[in-house]
Amino acid sequence: MSKSDLLVELYSNLTTTGAVTFSSKALVKKMLSFTDLAHADLVVELGGGDGSITQGIVDRLNPSAELLVFEINPSFCAAMKKQFPQANVKIINDSAEHIANYIGSRKVDYVLSSLPFSLIPKEATDQIMRQSRECLKPKGKFIQICYSYLLKKLFLKYFSKVDAKFTFKNLPPAFVMVCH
Repeated sequence: MSKSDLLVELYSNLTTTGAVTFSSKALVKKMLSFTDLAHADLVVELGGGDGSITQGIVDRLNPSAELLVFEINPSFCAAMKKQFPQANVKIINDSAEHIANYIGSRKVDYVLSSLPFSLIPKEATDQIMRQSRECLKPKGKFIQICYSYLLKKLFLKYFSKVDAKFTFKNLPPAFVMVCH
């Protein structure tokens, strides 16, 4: 699927993508600067989209580690499966509400998310946030890209510490919430 086809898909599904453009390389770099992916065993990405963040993760990930990417849009999933054929990268066409179904009793080093929590129903948000917190290793992090500082309140309901970082190097400018 070409970038123009992905953009058409993005704009025709704004209620589920919650974005007007894909994440810039600078935003991905900022998000991933709070990780040590070279030493991670299991990483989960919520909202794979066009694979911008996925590519950044794969570029830094230890080849022996596993990456699970949740994406509800079938077109994005199909494109990502072609883009990331590696055996350690699993593209999952399912809601992030079902993380536990895919990781079982394993623990996750990082949950990296670009989900549009402002648009997701409260019950689903609660399920996603609760499962994300519960699946993390003791020193694991939930890292979220968002466009509103007000979402920090949401993350503080599930995590004891949330650091908000801002970057202008994205359209629109964005926050990276690092939750411990």
